[in-house]
Amino acid sequence: MKLKMYNIEDPEQFLEMVKQCKGSVELVSKEGDRLNLKSELTKYIAISKLFSDNTFINDMELIASEPDDIKFLLQFMMEGK
Repeated sequence: MKLKMYNIEDPEQFLEMVKQCKGSVELVSKEGDRLNLKSELTKYIAISKLFSDNTFINDMELIASEPDDIKFLLQFMMEGK
């Protein structure tokens, strides 16, 4: 299931939320590559690329394998974090 997330101001809190997800959560790059955010190595690669300018993320596309994880991440987004 795909999810578009906007205006992530606290990357550390976002990654903590991803860590709590039951299934896999993948970040889709602009080139279409999928990066598993639950993998520590991939997470650090994605973070260094996405957050290199120390600003919040305007938008990103995620794919979650579990429907409950989509609900969980949507709740995170709706709380304005």
